[in-house]
Amino acid sequence: MNTEAYHMTPFSKTGASARLKDYKLNTLLDITKAINENSSREDLFVKFKEVLRENLMTGKMVLFMKEEDWIVAASFGVDLEGLDVDVERDLLGFREIMHIYLKPEPHLDLFDVVIPVLHKSQPLAFLLIGDIDEESLQISPTIKHRPFIETLTNIIVVAIENKKLAKDQLRQEGIRKELELASEMQNMLVPGTLPKNDKLQAAAYYQPHQQVGGDYYDYIQTSDHEVVFCMADVSGKGIPAAFLMSNFQAYLRALIKRIPLFYLIQRLNRKVMESAKGQKYITMFIAQYDLNTRVLNYINAGHNPPLLLTRNEDGVIQSELLKIGCTGLGMFEDLPKVDEGSIGIPENATLLCYTDGVVELENEKGEEFGLDALIKLVADNGNLSMDDLIEMIKTTLKNYKGHRPYIDDIALLAAKFI
Repeated sequence: MNTEAYHMTPFSKTGASARLKDYKLNTLLDITKAINENSSREDLFVKFKEVLRENLMTGKMVLFMKEEDWIVAASFGVDLEGLDVDVERDLLGFREIMHIYLKPEPHLDLFDVVIPVLHKSQPLAFLLIGDIDEESLQISPTIKHRPFIETLTNIIVVAIENKKLAKDQLRQEGIRKELELASEMQNMLVPGTLPKNDKLQAAAYYQPHQQVGGDYYDYIQTSDHEVVFCMADVSGKGIPAAFLMSNFQAYLRALIKRIPLFYLIQRLNRKVMESAKGQKYITMFIAQYDLNTRVLNYINAGHNPPLLLTRNEDGVIQSELLKIGCTGLGMFEDLPKVDEGSIGIPENATLLCYTDGVVELENEKGEEFGLDALIKLVADNGNLSMDDLIEMIKTTLKNYKGHRPYIDDIALLAAKFI
């Protein structure tokens, strides 16, 4: 807009009042047009300062806006290095426009007026304005044009706030889509079906703490007489954990039929280290079971030890924790030591794999569910089908926590060797 016509001492000629009203209206239209054309906040501030300084003869101005912290968004006529104004200390008490002389504040004595911009009682910005010529007998431009300055400030601040909200909404929408993708991807990680035949019955359950989580279980038929069970838990939650676990599963499935467990675990360790750069690690239990020989070979890489429940000759239930293995994956460039466990599986033995979200679940007193309670629960319900056993554990955990939320992902994988 051409504003040269308004640089007279200001608006003092015949018809000045009408021309001033036209100027203010045109200025508001000009600013509104700039907002509708999605002008940057920097461009809006340039226009804002031009109107106040060049056209309304305002001597000095500082606009504080709330970002992460309160910042000076725009200013002129003030030495910012020497400015001693703290929004929290000096301005939050202002809920309406105030002339400084009516409420003297030592840190605000450079200015004439405080204009707060509020939304639902929450401050968005504070405008401090004043005049250079404090000895002049003329009406201060700050006072004379205060209603217009207030309107203009509100329009610009609200527009910038709306831009921020729009960006936040776009970011949230992006996050939502990422979560949906990660959730779909995570659903693809788990096996669609588990065996239920005359040699092996299995069931599983997974509940992420958030929309996506970092737990993973798998069942893989590697030959006509060998199967692999796997359960893993990545440190951290959310999208990064889900993506790391998806890469981990893909790599595991690509290698599982080609190399023995001892070498597989070392390749997996290097993959996690390469992918997570030492920022995350994965605990895992992996077991290979031969349906003909009934031998279970396994490696526990720092994971919660699975429960193996069997009956001795007298029918007494015995439990064993499968602990043999190595450290978690991704903790060291090279695993310090890898041991492999091997155990013969008697008929009707039950294996339960779980993640730490099960045993660390807290009740309303802050007490953890614990491993002993889990062992007893499985032992007392050894005659149930695996589907019913999983349902029994889920119900027990839900009742145990009461009104407290789940604090972690929960994963369960149960298998009965018939």
